[in-house]
Formats: sequence, structure tokens, C-alpha cells
Amino acid sequence: MLEPPRFSLTDVNPEAYRHLLQLEALIARHVEPTLFHLIKLRASQINGCAFCLQMHTDQALRHGERPERMTALDAWEESPLYTDKERAALRWTEELTLISDSGASREAFDELKEHFSEEEIGWLIFAVVQINSWNRIAISSRSQYDPAMYAPAGAKQKATEPA
Repeated sequence: MLEPPRFSLTDVNPEAYRHLLQLEALIARHVEPTLFHLIKLRASQINGCAFCLQMHTDQALRHGERPERMTALDAWEESPLYTDKERAALRWTEELTLISDSGASREAFDELKEHFSEEEIGWLIFAVVQINSWNRIAISSRSQYDPAMYAPAGAKQKATEPA
């Protein structure tokens, strides 16, 4: 059963929310957009965050991600649609999202080092931590995704203009 939103976190803790948005923007400057979308979608699948799945699917499509890659994301290990670099990042995403199961294994970390510098790995860690934070915020507050809230400025104006 769909539970209505419990509260708006932006209203309850606006300063903290603003800082999370600033961190999101900082991470986005250091992680390639396509990879950042895949990380967000995979962690959100694992966590069962409907808000984030809807939002990041929408964003990924607007940035040119192919629907078949998003559809196959849950089976990335068996799909030929991902590069070895993306596979390493997706494995790391799963390991950090499920850290109590994996402990961030040596094998996953070593695989990352084949494709990313130490600095890039640091940004990937922040990316995974950030989406897991957003997932927990959206799930605990029962937030619902409204595409109109996140549409580009021109699209927002068209949506509000009378038909």
C-alpha cells in the first residue's frame, strides 16, 4: 500500500538539505555523468527507493542513456551492455550499498584500481554514499517523485501555462 508522504525534509531541515544538494553538485563535477546515473540507479534498485528510481531514470534518459541499459542494470554482470570500467563501479556500488554483507571486499577494490585513479575512487565512494543517503531520506520520509519539480526551467513554464 502506498503511504502518503510523512513530511517534507526540505521544510524540516532546509540547511542540511541545502548542504546535501551542494555535495551532490560537487560529486557531479568529478564523476562522469553516465557512470553517476548508473551508480544512482543501481543503489536505488538495491534499496528499493521508488523516488530515486523514477528521478534518476528520468535524468538518465534526458542525458541520453539508452533504455535497454537501464532495463538490464539489475543483471549488469551478465549483460554485454556495460564496459569493464562500468562493471567495476557497479560492483563497488553494490559492495558499499550492502557493506554489512561484503565489507567492501579487496577483490572489488582491486578491480576498481584497474580503471580508476585513487582520486577517482574517492569520488566514486562519495557518489555511492550520497545516493544511499538520498535513498534513506526518500524512503523514510515517503517522498513521492514529481517530474514537474525537476523539469528544466522551460519545461516547467510550459507545464504551468494554460492549455
